[in-house]
Amino acid sequence: MPRKSLTLLTVCLAALTINLSTMIVNIALPTLAQELDAGTRDLLWIVDGYNLAFAALVLAMGSLSDRFGRRPALVLGLAGFAASSGAAALVDTSAALIATRVAMGIFAAVIFPTTLSIIANTFTERRERASALGLWGASVGIGVALGPVAGGVLLTYFSWHSVFVALVPLSLATMAMALRYVPESRDPSVPRIDKAGFVISVAALATLTWTIIEAPEHGWGSPTTITGFALAAGLIAVFVAVERRVSDPMIDVTLFLDRRFSAACGAVTIAFFALFGFIFLIAQFFQFVRDYTPLETGVRFLPVAVAIAVASVLGARLAPRLGTRAVVTPGLVLMGVAFLWISTLTAEVPYFSQVVPQMVLLGLGVGLVSTPATESILQVLPPARAGVGSAVNDATRELGGTLGVAVVGSLFASQYADQLLALVRGRVDGPTAEAASESVGFADAVAAQVPGLSEAVNDAFLDGLALGCIVVGLLCLVGAVAAFMSLPTDRYDPLSEDTAHDSQADAPVTTHR
Repeated sequence: MPRKSLTLLTVCLAALTINLSTMIVNIALPTLAQELDAGTRDLLWIVDGYNLAFAALVLAMGSLSDRFGRRPALVLGLAGFAASSGAAALVDTSAALIATRVAMGIFAAVIFPTTLSIIANTFTERRERASALGLWGASVGIGVALGPVAGGVLLTYFSWHSVFVALVPLSLATMAMALRYVPESRDPSVPRIDKAGFVISVAALATLTWTIIEAPEHGWGSPTTITGFALAAGLIAVFVAVERRVSDPMIDVTLFLDRRFSAACGAVTIAFFALFGFIFLIAQFFQFVRDYTPLETGVRFLPVAVAIAVASVLGARLAPRLGTRAVVTPGLVLMGVAFLWISTLTAEVPYFSQVVPQMVLLGLGVGLVSTPATESILQVLPPARAGVGSAVNDATRELGGTLGVAVVGSLFASQYADQLLALVRGRVDGPTAEAASESVGFADAVAAQVPGLSEAVNDAFLDGLALGCIVVGLLCLVGAVAAFMSLPTDRYDPLSEDTAHDSQADAPVTTHR
């Protein structure tokens, strides 16, 4: 097999490992709710502790990998990911699991920007790079497919700890491949990390995520929630001001003046906001409302996974020919339609005639958005600074995913709690009703013992799911309008590309060993 192909296989496996972690944990959420006595907020933090650390650190880690070497960063990240996954398999409380998930997110932030950076430096011709990005994007779909099925098998025959144990050998095998097949590349001219920008960005993202996840507990209009949003907005404004003044900013905010960059970042953020929010809710819908086993749930994720993989490759082929706007805009429309349709789910909805088409629409939309938008982001920067571009892309993905789980999960939690308390009033005692409103797992266990309560729990769950899906669907449609107005029609032009390559060849900005 050619060296380039082995390099691509290695980085795709690294990306797959990270995506498997996300999907396996989502499949395990109902089990964790029951065995760790985890409420909805605990489940949100188990998912978003990982996403938050990932999103907060990925920009800095992308810059470090550019400066000190992409292969060492990939190897270090995979080794740490294996160690933290093993640690997660040893804990027995929600708090400890959240802590290990944060550690996993830190090392995922080291891994992910290097994958795109290595692709950008290995595949420099646009069509070749677009094809490589298509396969890289397909690894997301493969992760969405393998994660639930693998998680379902493991949860069927072993304890929930096994879903983390399984990530260890995969991480170590990928690390060995990185040592063998990934060439070294770096850009020594990359400046030192902007420490002030780094600290402020982490504080802003952490404050925003905490405020959203905790809002159902304190109330969306409470002083605590309003103060949290105000503080997050203030920190974001300070971050932008600092980045505009320092000589070597953590992120050059002027990049967002380029429509290819800003609109593409927005599209990626929306796509993963929607996808992560959907996964968080649908995994619980299948197991709590439809009473599927973890394995049956995992198998039922296959339609969305296959659709993402197929559309990622298709989008990579279409974007250079039709233009980014012509591919991304329909993708966002498909996602919007899918979510508005998903909001109509009932407890007895037929899987094959309704849920499968909904998942296919969603998966096609995500695939058509993510790969072309990613390629548009990377087009803005030269290959030597690919770590910055890929880190921004990764940050938008993880920011979208983090906020998607936080916002959709919190909207769901608020609506579910209000509806359940209204439906079960007088049927169970006050403390039991309060506990059931905070944890779907607890409510499901109580419903199994109280005749007629299951219907109330299902109705409350579906009301919360519908609210979350309507909000996401409308967001996708608004995003489609913005993409149509802002994204360029940058069709592939061999002559202009040849010229661009000639000019880049005159400025050797990357060193290889």
